[in-house]
Amino acid sequence: MTAFGFRLLGEDGAARLGEVQTAHGAIHTPAFMPVGTVGTVKAMMPDSVAATGAEIILGNTYHLMLRPGAERVERMGGLHRFMNWNKPILTDSGGFQVMSLAKLRTMTEEGVTFQSHLDGSSHVLTPERSMEIQRQLDSNITMCLDECTAFPASEDVAAKSMRLSMRWAARSKAGFTERPGYGLFGIVQGSVYADLRAESVAALTAIGFDGYAVGGLAVGEGQPEMFRILDVTTPLLPTDRPRYLMGVGKPADIVGSVMRGIDMFDCVMPTRSGRTGQAFTRRGTVNIRNARHQDDPRPLDDACGCPACRHYSRAYLHHLAKAEEVLGLMLMTWHNLYYYQDLMRDLRGAIAERRLCQYAADFAALQGAGDIEPL
Repeated sequence: MTAFGFRLLGEDGAARLGEVQTAHGAIHTPAFMPVGTVGTVKAMMPDSVAATGAEIILGNTYHLMLRPGAERVERMGGLHRFMNWNKPILTDSGGFQVMSLAKLRTMTEEGVTFQSHLDGSSHVLTPERSMEIQRQLDSNITMCLDECTAFPASEDVAAKSMRLSMRWAARSKAGFTERPGYGLFGIVQGSVYADLRAESVAALTAIGFDGYAVGGLAVGEGQPEMFRILDVTTPLLPTDRPRYLMGVGKPADIVGSVMRGIDMFDCVMPTRSGRTGQAFTRRGTVNIRNARHQDDPRPLDDACGCPACRHYSRAYLHHLAKAEEVLGLMLMTWHNLYYYQDLMRDLRGAIAERRLCQYAADFAALQGAGDIEPL
């Protein structure tokens, strides 16, 4: 079977062109992972997600352990077979959702006891249990259980939170079932404190992981602060392992983070925005519900090859949105996911040709130009 691994294929400054090998195929990086939290990318069929160019999707331990249950997914042959997705899957450990969604949380050194946001039932999530659930789901990339430090946090609070996450990381590594084509990622924490981020990287690299994620960013600190932390964090990470920035983000966030050495991204933004009528285009965002689009025969983005842009006008998409038709949600989501995958393809091409700085400048200028004027 294929061994899990990362090949560095090219560099342009700090940016990296690479390939992650898994038991379910390769992931070409920089890569964006559509979010399929509960075993589905909302408003999309699996074949449609693949058609955008996505090579990996994200599922979530917290949601899937509550419904339908990891044991049921395992009996059904694992998440790939259950949801009809034969490409790689990464699963978030559930730590963030326990903190943000669950009720009556009690956190100890052992783990977190919480009540489900669905029915109030009581559950315990420990590093060992998180590893077991992600194995039952058959996740290609398992994430360590960590505590996502609240923002803002004092340095003392951030230090205590980070060090707990590092102890949980060691237990996650011990509880992970090694098998060909499957990997475990550690998660760097430390809030906005450079010394804590460095301490976290040192702790994780001493344990040794197949990849390294940067967590606890894009939680309210703002883009300049996020980039500052990446500037001091990514140079410390091993060059022979993939680097994943969790929960990011906007297109400009992705471009800037790629320039700082990040390889993998996920975010609900393209799908959530699609369901609320916002489209991402090469000239910025479009609110399709705006009346200016009701008589516009042009596509969302004339440079886009997605079905929404190839076959439908802004006027029709506006009509679907106002009529609250499901097809509108599907087409807008498809467009946004296609746009994000186009962005990643463009970034990979720019790195390969060592023209990333020019690409980033052109990208920023075009995004700042604003949407095309109405007829």
